[in-house]
Amino acid sequence: TVEGLKKDNLPYKGFIFIGLIKVNDDPFVIEYNVRMGDPETEVVIPRIKTDLVEVFQAVADQTLDAIDIELDERTAATVMLVSGGYPEAYEKGKTIAGFENVEDSIVFHAGTDSKNDNIVTNGGRVMAITSFGSDFKKALQKSYQNIDKIHFGNKNFRKDIGFDL
Repeated sequence: TVEGLKKDNLPYKGFIFIGLIKVNDDPFVIEYNVRMGDPETEVVIPRIKTDLVEVFQAVADQTLDAIDIELDERTAATVMLVSGGYPEAYEKGKTIAGFENVEDSIVFHAGTDSKNDNIVTNGGRVMAITSFGSDFKKALQKSYQNIDKIHFGNKNFRKDIGFDL
């Protein structure tokens, strides 16, 4: 892609996201986007301590090499909560409770809505829970501990995040 853009003299400033899947020991591209992925964004962006406007402006001005990008040294782990039926015909309208009790993690709302003074599910990917730790295991453990505080009908989430399948 980058070589093709250069060859065709097409300026591009932004993200290129390549989603991979491992089949046996071989990687295969399953998606390709000119944006950050989800939930990858929710685990990457919180580690950036430098003002994002400054970073994006430097990308636009082609001066990224001139700024000092500061990162949080801790490891981050994100787990996505999904609705029952996801990724097929997922359920909507399930009241979500307990997210206000999450401690020391970031709750990113995705497929949620406000109905009758309640937060309810409104999409397949409902919430992303991002936590920090001194290592991956601790960050992931904190995300799972906080996920246990969040309740909605047929809540699902992956239990194999970060493991080599």
